Amino acid sequence: METTAHNRTLGRSGIEVSALGFGCWAIGGEWQSADGQPLGWGKVDDEESVRAIQRALDLGVTFFDTADAYGTGHSERLLGRALGKHRTDVVIATKWGNLFDERTRICDGQDDSPEHLRRALTASLRRLNTDHVDLYQLHISDADPERAAQLRDICEELVGEGLIRAYAWSTDDPARAAVFAQGPHCAAVQHRLNILQDAPELLALCAESDLASINRSPLAMGLLTGKHTAGRALDNADIRNAPPAWLPGFLANTGADPAWLQRVDALRSILTSDGRTLAQGALAWIWARSPRTIPIPGFRTVAQAEENAGAIAKGPLTAGQMVDVDRILGR
Repeated sequence: METTAHNRTLGRSGIEVSALGFGCWAIGGEWQSADGQPLGWGKVDDEESVRAIQRALDLGVTFFDTADAYGTGHSERLLGRALGKHRTDVVIATKWGNLFDERTRICDGQDDSPEHLRRALTASLRRLNTDHVDLYQLHISDADPERAAQLRDICEELVGEGLIRAYAWSTDDPARAAVFAQGPHCAAVQHRLNILQDAPELLALCAESDLASINRSPLAMGLLTGKHTAGRALDNADIRNAPPAWLPGFLANTGADPAWLQRVDALRSILTSDGRTLAQGALAWIWARSPRTIPIPGFRTVAQAEENAGAIAKGPLTAGQMVDVDRILGR
């Protein structure tokens, strides 16, 4: 697998992308579950989001990861609009599996049927204003493995039809990821990875199966930006203010968990070495962790886009720094 300081390859697909991708969850804006659980990151300024995407392009970012459910379609629409004539210059990843109503902005249920897969792809292509998706990802992390094998085979058909170039599963379960890895055009696994939450089994699977490791939550949902303090509640429309069980590091209505902030502080001197910001150091750890990693930090502003993209030039942490991180964290 070809890899450089600035570029990575999506596993066995041969598709080249920037070493840093941009995650487009946050720019979807406000949306919620049927029972009122916030699923977005609060209010956004669409025009600022468009400017941020275009600034990322200027800075060499060529990989953008979204999902049909983010903002119940809004993130895809915004990404398609922002890319415009630059569509051929970038690699777009999106996801399917969740059901939602674009009008009410409510996400309600999941559908792992083959029929829904094709319907969802058609709708995503329309919102993204494109004729193909470069990487199509199953968004149901705990889907039944046997059903997933059927979906994998249909993805192979979609590759043959030219509607997608490759596919992946967004899951933190190595056994499930291995089911998709059996497909010839499976190119990646999307999974959680950050300095506080390592994923050695998934990284090993990526190495064994020649897959890219696409890393969601590379900044631990913002904890590794240095912008959160204990006891400061977030916007009521922010998922981190009412965190579900799968989202550690935040406490309901009180913001960041002090125990997690203490761990971040213990790592601060390493991560901010060589003129890096805390966020840039967190991304540098991911690049040093494996040559297959492609972190996809979220963003909502031009300033965030510039800070994240600025990490590329500084490169990964050194081997010695990686040892120091493990010592501090007791790993």
